[in-house]
Amino acid sequence: MLNLKKIAIAVIAHAAFVGFWWFYVWAAEVPAYILPTPWQTLQTLAVSEYNWMRHFTATAITIFAGYTLAVVVGVSAAVLFTWSKTLDEMAMPLLVTINMIPKVAMAPLFIVWLRFGLHTNIIITFTICFFPILLNTARGLREVEPDLLDLVRSLHGSRWQVFKKIQLPGSLPYIFSGMKVATVLAVAGAIVGEFIQSSRGLGWFMLVTQEALNTDAMVMALLLVTLIGVILYGIVIALEKYFVVEDARLD
Repeated sequence: MLNLKKIAIAVIAHAAFVGFWWFYVWAAEVPAYILPTPWQTLQTLAVSEYNWMRHFTATAITIFAGYTLAVVVGVSAAVLFTWSKTLDEMAMPLLVTINMIPKVAMAPLFIVWLRFGLHTNIIITFTICFFPILLNTARGLREVEPDLLDLVRSLHGSRWQVFKKIQLPGSLPYIFSGMKVATVLAVAGAIVGEFIQSSRGLGWFMLVTQEALNTDAMVMALLLVTLIGVILYGIVIALEKYFVVEDARLD
């Protein structure tokens, strides 16, 4: 069920932020090219030359595709590592080392390897999101009660039955914890990709409008990027509420 009190508090907090933003610009007489008012920012949505829908759609596809790929691959890899100790000992140290490489520094190499295009941004987003999902899922799969596992195995339960009935349900809070962290990283990954190589998307649009000092359009693009991230986070929260009982959640 929806917690109306939490929703009301969130709405009030956001309204207060917008009010403070408006008051600050007015009281400090901040020029529009430094920081526009919320109304000046919203007015840019009516400028047809900005092609907001085209850029919003490109960034949304990058974020959701890269994030979904990271969830599927990250959870699958964690399951394989849990089932095979040898594979875990071989692959996990290598993945930790690879994860230490700054993804921003690797982005130009991705362009060389994968060429220019939306798919490259999706891969960049995937690489940034993948590791926290993998680590949290692997931790959740390993922290199931050993006595419970021994009980199921003593009843001749197969590996698949142990996973489906015990490990997966028990690891869901950890999986969703990693997924929530990855939502923030997905947004960052998509924007990094669009900053480095792109011909569309909100990140690319911010770079273009920066040259013309269209700060109102830049702020609007930033707000739309944030909106995509909030939508993604809201979907994850909704799925967590559906699949994980309240007492088992880690937040």
